[in-house]
Amino acid sequence: MKIKILIATIIFAGSLFAQTQPTSFKLGNETLSKVNDSTPLSNSTIDIAIADDAVWLATSRGLSKTEDNGDNWENYFATEDFGTEGIYSLRYNNGIVWTTTGHNYEDGSESLDEGSGIRYSTDNGATWTIYPQSVDDPGDSLITYGINTMRALPVTTKVNNVSFDLAFTANTIWTANFAGGLRKSTDNGASWERVILPPDHLDSIKPTDTLNFALQPVAGKFGDEEHFNHRVFSVIGIDDTTLYVGTAGGINKSTDNGISWVKFNHQNQNRPISGNFVTALGYDISRDEIWAATWKANDQTENWGVSFSENGGKTWNVVLPGELAHNFGFKYFGSAGNYTSSHVFAPTNNGIFRSSDRGITWIAPPSIRDDETLIPVSTTKFYAVETNRLSDGSTDIWIGSANGLARLNEQDGFWKGSWKVFLASADSENDNETFAFPNPFSPRMESVKIKYSTGGSGSSVTIRIMDFGMNLVRTLIQNAPRGGDPEQIEFWDGRDENGELVANGTYFYRVDVDSRDPAFGKIMVLK
Repeated sequence: MKIKILIATIIFAGSLFAQTQPTSFKLGNETLSKVNDSTPLSNSTIDIAIADDAVWLATSRGLSKTEDNGDNWENYFATEDFGTEGIYSLRYNNGIVWTTTGHNYEDGSESLDEGSGIRYSTDNGATWTIYPQSVDDPGDSLITYGINTMRALPVTTKVNNVSFDLAFTANTIWTANFAGGLRKSTDNGASWERVILPPDHLDSIKPTDTLNFALQPVAGKFGDEEHFNHRVFSVIGIDDTTLYVGTAGGINKSTDNGISWVKFNHQNQNRPISGNFVTALGYDISRDEIWAATWKANDQTENWGVSFSENGGKTWNVVLPGELAHNFGFKYFGSAGNYTSSHVFAPTNNGIFRSSDRGITWIAPPSIRDDETLIPVSTTKFYAVETNRLSDGSTDIWIGSANGLARLNEQDGFWKGSWKVFLASADSENDNETFAFPNPFSPRMESVKIKYSTGGSGSSVTIRIMDFGMNLVRTLIQNAPRGGDPEQIEFWDGRDENGELVANGTYFYRVDVDSRDPAFGKIMVLK
């Protein structure tokens, strides 16, 4: 554990807890000289929300919105309201679009996350109300809970105090904060109140209990206690008074709007969740089921997987063993308010999976490739999925990944329909221009995209990758026919002719289109 003390307050460092934190999406991982508003600004989409006719994206380069099914995009990055802040969570609730934001904080050799608060819009993004990240005064070391007055660690810093998730119950907003724990607001984010969850050694708490513990996620100068269950990562509201909270110590449920709590974890049930590190929660309206991304924490008997409960958390079914899920989505059948069944989607580090039989079998799409351009989504990492039923009876399935956004208009059955892939890139100024993005890139995480132009006619294209000494590393394509759309994209996975990952460094590529003068570009590889 790396723990720093600042005015008797803990700043949480990136290697805390001897656990893997949920993925933190850094700004600036795509280098774009000019952006076409026909795409979002980023190829990494971490969350999706659909509001009436608008589709909203939380990306590594801020917030994006389309109101015409993806033909045009409004991007909020570098605007007065958002600046260069990253989006950590995105929700739509009762006509209001909500986001939590943050950015990277460089502390010597470490890159930490720093929360910058909450932003919401009541007019579809025309104007925004902004409140700063919730922090405590240094003297906020006591908290009242029922008949108890208890010690509580004051979190006075915004560093690693970020809001990873948002949820709603009646007249209450809830945020899951890495350093700040679970917090609630009854005035739309203007002020926040800390919420007490059970400590690690108790499975439930209520205000009439006599309690003797501190609200404290880690040990330090404030005290020797540390509670994994006070490290909060996910939250979801089910109705006006019921919510679930995912922590590094399990799943907590309240049916009285956050006053009393019962905890479910891998150790305290006969049919438990797979692991105690709960990074995401979902709710299936049609079946009244709670779904959770349950990662392995500290116990060697735990495992990564997806856990769901059909009885309010009394017992859990574990599916997709070994998979690291990031989110959930649902396609419902029947009419609103009277759904008869559903499909569940689970985006993971190893693909996006879908089940029509409550997790018994899971099927990934055969491929995700644009029907017109043939450009694929070339990654196994998927972060978000949301569905939207259209008036013609078809369903749009929006899928966010680490390397592109996809939309499937599903009309013909399971994973069948027309695909559209959205990739952010700069515009070519002329037919002989080429560039690569993201750049630098890590072949362990993604492929680099090489963009060039054929001029709009059928062409024969060869692309070669060379090292710094101009020695051939890989012939990517040779005399390959390309036509139709003048803007073309090829993918390099960072491997040489023998299938081995290349070393870190600078590489050059050459694009030959018919008998035109060759175009050259440079790629930086950082594994």
